[in-house]
Amino acid sequence: MLRGFYTATAGMLTQQRRTEMLSNNMANSATAGYKADQSAIRAFPEMLLQQMENTTLPVGNGINIPGVRPVGSINTGVYLQELKSNNRQGELKETGLVTDIALVEENVPLNPETNVKGSLYFAVQNVAGQERYTRNGHFTLDNNGFLLADGNQVLSTTGQPISIQSSNFKVTEDGDVLADGEFVAQIDVRLAEDVRNLVKEGNGIFRTADEQALPTAINNGNIQYSLKQNYLENSTVDVGRTYTDMMTAYRSFEANQKVLQAYDKSMEKAANEIGRLS
Repeated sequence: MLRGFYTATAGMLTQQRRTEMLSNNMANSATAGYKADQSAIRAFPEMLLQQMENTTLPVGNGINIPGVRPVGSINTGVYLQELKSNNRQGELKETGLVTDIALVEENVPLNPETNVKGSLYFAVQNVAGQERYTRNGHFTLDNNGFLLADGNQVLSTTGQPISIQSSNFKVTEDGDVLADGEFVAQIDVRLAEDVRNLVKEGNGIFRTADEQALPTAINNGNIQYSLKQNYLENSTVDVGRTYTDMMTAYRSFEANQKVLQAYDKSMEKAANEIGRLS
């Protein structure tokens, strides 16, 4: 009986976390470069049940030999094992804004350990001077001419913030920034060889779990990419699929809730009626 409480509760907690993940995806469905989260749900480790019994040998002194008989396996609930981002390339949307720059992956090698494709990111610097990474190319220019990504300064290949002292500038496919025809800087693009090392900080910003800087993708012969000015990369959120998954999560939560209520009523009867009769 008590095992049923734990199993139903585990199911409710799992679906609650999944609903929170899906709600966050829906809220960021229109965020440029946002990578939708995906969940992996698995059962707790299975337990093998065995019945202990004695076997009596047909001999004069009746020798008993202890033994076990397999009954079967049982699970004790489910849990949300991990969240991982859908790092596929998002569709491009033309905006006409010179400060909108889409990062288009053309060829990124697989990680030999995980067999999962790596991912490319813009390198930015937050207000604390820490290096961070983003796919949101909806850039702006501040009053000092610095190129910003949601308040974070976009970094060049020299590791310095990019300052553009002109409203008439162009970004080439290689990331070269030209202001009034003069070279200003090259936008740095970094390679996340193992996407498991990336941690979301919010607002489309990532950091590395090991606090090590990602290597640059510039002049890497195994990587091909291009930057497209006046374009943005859409999020990888499938709105229709997300709505369906949210309804499924709600229904699963309600089903586990009803099971929990049924166990609660059974325990109430056991304590108040059966216990009183005995």
